[in-house]
Amino acid sequence: MAGDKGGMKGVQKASILLIALGPEKSALIFKHLKEEEIEQLTLEIANTRSVSPKEKEKVLQEFYDVCLAQQYIAEGGIGYAKDLLEKALGADKAIEVIGRLTASLQVRPFEFVRKTDAGQLLNFIQDEHNQTIALILSYLNPQQSAMVLAALPQEKQADVARRIAQMDRTSPDVVKDVEDILERKLSSLVTQDYTIVGGVDAIVQILNSVDRSTEKHIMETLEIEDTELAEEIKKKMFVFEDIMSLDDRSIQRVLREVDNNDLAIALKGSGEEVQNVIFNNLSKRLATMIKEDMDYMGPVRLKDVEEAQQKIVNIIRKLEDAGEIVISRGGGDEIIV
Repeated sequence: MAGDKGGMKGVQKASILLIALGPEKSALIFKHLKEEEIEQLTLEIANTRSVSPKEKEKVLQEFYDVCLAQQYIAEGGIGYAKDLLEKALGADKAIEVIGRLTASLQVRPFEFVRKTDAGQLLNFIQDEHNQTIALILSYLNPQQSAMVLAALPQEKQADVARRIAQMDRTSPDVVKDVEDILERKLSSLVTQDYTIVGGVDAIVQILNSVDRSTEKHIMETLEIEDTELAEEIKKKMFVFEDIMSLDDRSIQRVLREVDNNDLAIALKGSGEEVQNVIFNNLSKRLATMIKEDMDYMGPVRLKDVEEAQQKIVNIIRKLEDAGEIVISRGGGDEIIV
């Protein structure tokens, strides 16, 4: 948060907001902050003796206004947000809120691109350098990026995927230059903070949304060119909880390959919903036996749970590759029934 003129500093307002939200919600927010930000806020909260109802109300209202502006910008851009906020808050207040938002929370670059048809976007960027394409796709939603990635020439696909996975910090000047090419009117929204985009999680989301043939081609290429990266991506591409997305026949096929001890350990660290799906696809006798094993084993190390769950995920991937089960994807796989 930016500070008021002659009033509270941003860190003071942030600490008041966290105090008002309470420890449980504040703890969830802390998970998304950097260590130095957590230290700074913790110190400020510790030094805050009391907060008047008026101060609390002012900070909460400011936070609400900024969240509202963020939502409006996401829905229709800066102009749309400004019009709606002017009606709700008045012209001066609307400009102040949007100014504070773009200065502190940062509107994501390429906002206008997320409202562009993937086919049109492909025409804009397909002749750009692979690094430029990777940067743009890192900012889009996974479904949109998946459509563009799948439509790129095959010789580009794996290289672009690798560049997204290995992308870490991108200079605001570089982002600004690329954004200017696509849409000059949004260049002023890029702040002078380094922006973390891309990474393995980003390419995993994209690959989970493309069709199976595109994903297979990219992964096979990466396995040759960068084995470690390919393994890291594969570990995250289908997590254990995703077993709920399989149909009952596929789950039963998977369970026939799973060691009962591995299954008990895997379920020990999973939620009730996942457990119910698994137990509903086991015989009553076997389900009872697995439940008893889970009770008898007591506490289990997280590392052991993760290893057991990964074994089951590997079985799922193996069965999918063999064509024995189908994992539903967002990229237009054709299922013949």
